[in-house]
Amino acid sequence: MAKVILTNEVQGLGSAGDVVDVKNGYARNYLVPQGYGVHWTRGGEAQVAQLRAAREARALASVEDAQALKAKLQEGKIRFEAKAGNGGRLFGAVKPAGVAAAVSAAGLGEVDKRKITVPSIKSTGEYKVVVHLHEGVDAEITLQVIAQR
Repeated sequence: MAKVILTNEVQGLGSAGDVVDVKNGYARNYLVPQGYGVHWTRGGEAQVAQLRAAREARALASVEDAQALKAKLQEGKIRFEAKAGNGGRLFGAVKPAGVAAAVSAAGLGEVDKRKITVPSIKSTGEYKVVVHLHEGVDAEITLQVIAQR
């Protein structure tokens, strides 16, 4: 097992600043090369303290921001244009990156595409999309999928 200090949030593993035990291959082949973590050292403990302090400062400020963004996102519908054939069947899929771009284009703010959960959308219509904004703050967006002209 290898000890790794996470530098970014990794879903199912931990948040930035957490020290986790993972298998050697996972640390060597994924976490460290992708920049999600660094190998643990004694000097790394100071880095852990800095990451935790920064995370806590962001968390306090962003809870109010997340609540405000949630209210803005849930007010109206987000229009998403996609290529569709006869009968409204889509060519391709609606991806989280596309939803994030649609939210940004609507002028509602920036949303991280990794925090968006999109159901299987195969035709035009209205769908509910969940955006995780902060710990305990999830916004449910009404996504209006229309055919591109």
